[in-house]
Amino acid sequence: MTGHPGGRVAPGEAGRVSRPSAPASELAASRYASPTAALLDDRKGRVTLVGAGPGDAGLLTIRGLRALEAADVIVADRLGARGVLDGLAAEGVQLRAEVVDVGKLPGHHAVPQDAINELLVTLALDGRQVVRLKGGDPFIFGRGGEELAYCCDRGIDVEVVPGITSAISVPAIAGIPLTHRGLATTFTVVTGHDQIQSLGGGRDHTVVLLMGIGTLANSAITLARGERGGDCPVAIIEDGYGPRQRVTVGTLDTIALQAARRGIRSPAVVVVGDVVTLSPYAPHPLVELVETSGPDLVSTSSTSGTSSSTTGHRKATTR
Repeated sequence: MTGHPGGRVAPGEAGRVSRPSAPASELAASRYASPTAALLDDRKGRVTLVGAGPGDAGLLTIRGLRALEAADVIVADRLGARGVLDGLAAEGVQLRAEVVDVGKLPGHHAVPQDAINELLVTLALDGRQVVRLKGGDPFIFGRGGEELAYCCDRGIDVEVVPGITSAISVPAIAGIPLTHRGLATTFTVVTGHDQIQSLGGGRDHTVVLLMGIGTLANSAITLARGERGGDCPVAIIEDGYGPRQRVTVGTLDTIALQAARRGIRSPAVVVVGDVVTLSPYAPHPLVELVETSGPDLVSTSSTSGTSSSTTGHRKATTR
């Protein structure tokens, strides 16, 4: 990154990250300061971290697409990233790059993160233009910061292309805004692996749980003990933008049992808070319950009981 007074970035350098060269003594001690690495330095490649979004090729940014088109190698997660590559191919977009599938799925990492970090550096030192294609946004529970630091520490130039995080995009396809005047003014994104006992706020503080299906029962019990209460609305959007997309709406008291009965699986995004009632999938009794709890609440069209409805371009059912 080109330095300027006040911490500004030179035009054309936005998104590019590098670190000052290490002293010669440190380079000599580094295992990358080998004769081979020195010869490769003049033709050293670079790494671009690209957010693939929730898995729909239509939600990939133009800048991300340009990076994929210019890549020699694409190191791709399976969740989100694979769907984008398949979607581009279906639309006739031909990419010349070799694709390396590192197979990351919820709870299962076929290739350890340390090995992925090392692979990125090795490919770049070999003079390759490398795209690390990550589901969602690289910096939202994507370990993109770790990959950035690892590459920069070894002298590799890195560019970051943000993606649309599933924490926002997946609720949106179910008609759920995370903030809404009169219902919610703030939201928090956490993973199901986090300890959420200290997560405060009431039902006007929207909570988004990523990777939360395995710990859903415990999370629901924990959140229900606070100001939200057991009748706080909850929605689960399963396989957002994918072929198995379903929306399930309930409350903190009921959602774990509903999820078990419906056989809900990852990937899924869980939304907790009164904004859930804005979804057309929200059962009418749940909407009425929230409407009667305060004068400023905004109603929405809804479905009742067990039904099916359509939001955006996908079909889902709620129970």
